[in-house]
Amino acid sequence: MPKRKIIKIDEDKCNGCGLCIPNCHEGALQVIDGKARLISDALCDGLGACLGHCPQDAIIVEEREAEEYNDHAHGPSGCPGSRVMEFRRNEEAPLRQGPGAHNVSRLQQWPVQIMLVSTHAPYFKGADLLIAADCVPFAYADFHEELLKGRILLVGCPKLDDIAAYKEKIDEIVKHNSIRSITCAHMEVPCCFGLIEVIRAAIAASGKNIPFHDVTIAITGQKRS
Repeated sequence: MPKRKIIKIDEDKCNGCGLCIPNCHEGALQVIDGKARLISDALCDGLGACLGHCPQDAIIVEEREAEEYNDHAHGPSGCPGSRVMEFRRNEEAPLRQGPGAHNVSRLQQWPVQIMLVSTHAPYFKGADLLIAADCVPFAYADFHEELLKGRILLVGCPKLDDIAAYKEKIDEIVKHNSIRSITCAHMEVPCCFGLIEVIRAAIAASGKNIPFHDVTIAITGQKRS
């Protein structure tokens, strides 16, 4: 069972007020016997939206072995922010140009944030994977046509987020899926290069021969490689 972030409730501090309940959009919390309780590891995404709503400071986020977050456990009305969705688009749709042109998004799936994706999502089967630092789409004007088109997207920030958690998630994705290729698109700033090492390590650990491409984007928007 993999380690991941998940909430923990200090029952000595909890007074059963229930203010955390409506702020858990996944429905993972219930008040039982006068205490707030996590009813299922699979229902908790570990993001901690409930933390700031506990007046007793009884909730923390810890890292431990836990059942993988499963948005299907919510049923058809699960949290839309992390519900697995696939919407394959017409890859041959032409690029439009000129005043008033509205181009087609090349995004094929949801969610895209590394910590929200399910490692067993169906769209990983035979996928060409794009793992992008989250500043890249803002800096690179041709992101959709040159990088995203035909690829499944994962997005994260190696500077502000937990790179160790990213490593675990990417390790699992590469290990359990038939990934066809991986492209890493990152900014030229030093903090972005951590993604490259995480991906290379995941490929090496899997023992698979997965082609890897490294794309660097300048702060001024040029593609360097």
